[in-house]
Amino acid sequence: MNKPNIIHCYSRGQAIDDGFLVDVTHTAKEAGFKYAVALTHAVWSSCVEVPPGVEGQDEAGRLWDILTMLRHAVWRNNAGNVIAFRLHVRNDNHNVTPPLIELKAVCGPSDDGSPCVTIMEPCED
Repeated sequence: MNKPNIIHCYSRGQAIDDGFLVDVTHTAKEAGFKYAVALTHAVWSSCVEVPPGVEGQDEAGRLWDILTMLRHAVWRNNAGNVIAFRLHVRNDNHNVTPPLIELKAVCGPSDDGSPCVTIMEPCED
């Protein structure tokens, strides 16, 4: 049996070191997750970082919102390794309901083969 030649391998650890993924495992464990959890840089930028001038928001609270909504989605539908979920994210000071953002969480193997979760935008792989 021929083994495929690996041309390039980019590990989860390298993605975290390079800033493509943001490791939020410590907070995720506080929120009740058993596995390592990371967000893509796109999710961090659009859903966790607070835009300049936006009042009443902080990164810790926004991250907690994402993890809480994911936890509820897992409880509702724990079949499969991809779970879609939604939450409102306020990126301005308008006094209206913030837009509903769709995200997905993918559970797969980490660099050492242990399970891990990556939260990303629906168009990301």
